Amino acid sequence: ENSLQKTSTCSSVKPSGIFDSPYALNLSSFTKLIKRLQERHPGFSRNEVMEAVQEVRRINKGVLSGLAISSIEKKASDIL
Repeated sequence: ENSLQKTSTCSSVKPSGIFDSPYALNLSSFTKLIKRLQERHPGFSRNEVMEAVQEVRRINKGVLSGLAISSIEKKASDIL
């Protein structure tokens, strides 16, 4: 029962029915981040850009939350 209570306080469902987790990078923020990285590094494919963001996540102990988007962008750019 306590674990169910914890789960319900840690996440929510938006009115649109989209699951919203505080541990995930907002999808629109993620899309903007990928777009900005692609514009900044036109020689890299979308897949390569996404792999760089995943590497930032791996380096940051498996999470992106807690990092500013500008910081994620800088670190991914360094990787690219």
